[in-house]
Amino acid sequence: MSYCIVIPNYNHTVVIDQLLGALAEYKLPVIMINDGSDADSSVFMLTLAEKYSYVTLISHEQNQGKGAAIQTGLKYADSMGFTHAVQVDADGQHDITDINKLVELSQAQPSQLISGQPIYNESVPKHRYYARYLTHVWVWIETLSFDIKDTMCGFRVYPLAETLGLLAKNNNIGEYMAFDTEIMVRLYWESVNTIFLPTKVNYPENGVSHFRLWEDNVAISWMHTRLFFGMLKRLPQLLLRKFNT
Repeated sequence: MSYCIVIPNYNHTVVIDQLLGALAEYKLPVIMINDGSDADSSVFMLTLAEKYSYVTLISHEQNQGKGAAIQTGLKYADSMGFTHAVQVDADGQHDITDINKLVELSQAQPSQLISGQPIYNESVPKHRYYARYLTHVWVWIETLSFDIKDTMCGFRVYPLAETLGLLAKNNNIGEYMAFDTEIMVRLYWESVNTIFLPTKVNYPENGVSHFRLWEDNVAISWMHTRLFFGMLKRLPQLLLRKFNT
């Protein structure tokens, strides 16, 4: 097994230099995807790729969304011979000191998805904190299970063979903020379970959110609609799985 780090980045410049510097101690190659950032941010990312020899920068000419950027990173990682990719967001929310724990869990169960389960401090915006529970309820319905504790944490380890195999069969998976949730549910349907690691999440004081109020809420609603009907199609399979566990 071989691991790398994938970082989707759209105009995140506040903490990315410090983040990349801190990742050096984990001795894992880093693939950063510039998802159509503005000119100044793009130039800054180029300087960082030159500064840190372990960073490979891939650029989208236009913004395609977080999910699309992650998919680009995963496909590139696979083409370079990696078997697993650690997703880390570029905004400094994640406690990267837990990277080794995530990798250890992945090494013990290499065909499973490993994900952080957020432990929030007082920095979390209350509307985000409570809104997550609506998604949790939908996911429990879509999987007929309480096994999935959180689908919105972007700190996880993807098994590339299983994930890219799923993406090859599904060309309508959301490319923006809904991706993290949808890919986890669809992997669950494919019998790829998620193993959770409690991890601290911090919202930086100068952090920037790229959540699009109307577009992303509509996309998330449409995603849950698709997943609900997808669950109905898989109802016998999911019930059998439930009763056999």
